[in-house]
Amino acid sequence: MLAERYFDTVGKVLDEIRRTQMDSIHTASQMIADSIIAGGVLYVFGASHTGILTQELVYRAGGLMLVNPIFAPGLSLDVRPAPMTSEIERLPGYGTVIIRNTRISDKDVIIVASVSGRNPVPIEIAMEAKKRGAKVIVLTSIRYSSSVSSRHPSGKRLFETDVDLVLDNCGVPGDAAIEVEGLGVKTGPTSTIAGCAILNAIIVEVIGRLVEAGVEVPVFLSGNLDEGDRHNRAFLEKYREKLTYL
Repeated sequence: MLAERYFDTVGKVLDEIRRTQMDSIHTASQMIADSIIAGGVLYVFGASHTGILTQELVYRAGGLMLVNPIFAPGLSLDVRPAPMTSEIERLPGYGTVIIRNTRISDKDVIIVASVSGRNPVPIEIAMEAKKRGAKVIVLTSIRYSSSVSSRHPSGKRLFETDVDLVLDNCGVPGDAAIEVEGLGVKTGPTSTIAGCAILNAIIVEVIGRLVEAGVEVPVFLSGNLDEGDRHNRAFLEKYREKLTYL
């Protein structure tokens, strides 16, 4: 019964996203398409579990090749002990260092994802990318973020920074959405499913807009299809100079 309730809950979240976020999804898609047409690329950042969204968009069957991940030391769950990632994400100044060591420019767009939007690293990633002239899109939970205080010295949460667009994953405070009688805490987080749906919808829309504009669109073919390796190698070589993950 709890499993069915989780599916129902996720379905309601996705329905709310479709009802409330489509205009923002289309706006994000146009921003990214315009950037690529002008010679830019898309950057993506998330820390800890939100980093799963970054991985979802990079080197992905059916995905756009022109997506550069920002993977910073200490912020992924292969760190041991894993709770250290939470402490590192709270370090003021680290986000500035991270952006300083990327190639992001005023031609580019960056998506900064943080469910709570309260920790210094993603806030600084957004702030510093904006200073570089990049277009900044934030993916967060407005309800969650509005229920907590910022840990950044500015006192701002991610959605309150000077960004170009805010996308809401329509999650609840704490992310977990399912109450289990006798447990005392909720289970069943929704942010990963919601975030992946939003970002993949954006990428599909970006690809469609680029095709309509008559632009060559490098899209990954599954490497487990017979022609996949040849297809991918040809495009990766052609766009190598734009990509940071090779």
